[in-house]
Amino acid sequence: MALSTRQITGTNFAYQHLPFERFLDDMADLGREKLELWGIAPHFHIPRLTDADARSVRRLAAARGLQTHCLTPEQVMYPVNVASPVPWLRTESIRMFRRAAQLCAELGAELLLVTPGRGDESEPADAAWRRSVEAVGDIAAYADTLGVGCVLEPLQRVESNLVNDYRTLAAMTDEIGAANLGAVLDTVAMAVAGETVDDAFDALGDRIRHVHLIDGRPAGTWRGATGSCPWPSTWPPSTAGGTAGT
Repeated sequence: MALSTRQITGTNFAYQHLPFERFLDDMADLGREKLELWGIAPHFHIPRLTDADARSVRRLAAARGLQTHCLTPEQVMYPVNVASPVPWLRTESIRMFRRAAQLCAELGAELLLVTPGRGDESEPADAAWRRSVEAVGDIAAYADTLGVGCVLEPLQRVESNLVNDYRTLAAMTDEIGAANLGAVLDTVAMAVAGETVDDAFDALGDRIRHVHLIDGRPAGTWRGATGSCPWPSTWPPSTAGGTAGT
């Protein structure tokens, strides 16, 4: 199965300190058609955006032949944690994702990317797991009412103490049981966990709906041709159906 150029999204991950319009212009020049929009200040800071702001971004993209496919709110560097034992932080985090789902609808985006959060290192893991399952389930259910799908991404151990590999990601998505909830294959998290692309598809199959292709050697965000990421001999695997974000 060949990977269509329509399945390869462009993202503003490397454009935080450049104007948003520069990002859009570059994506159009590169022949991209779809975008993964990183919800980061100053480009697309979820807490301050109105519906009109999102529609303006949609128009700016459409004028260049672009469409947002996935919205990825910043949720690692920002104080966002759906599994937090601190009630106000967890409540505000869930509210942020619900708002992000509304903005997805205004953008015309199909997917909202979520992560599992983390618990305190001093508490039983099952307590944080339960908070995460309930929060992601709540977000996915709300997004579904808006016609938006969600994808759950594993994180490195330094980022989360809940979901760090694809077996655990499969267990969480199974427990949540939301039809509109899929999975993200992120090659950095994959390589750090000592897994391969085949391992990810063995665990999740067609639940993988979005892919982050980064060769981080293995834990960073370095991109190049001589890294150490364990690529499969052919890409995508025969079971792949997701969109690759680059």
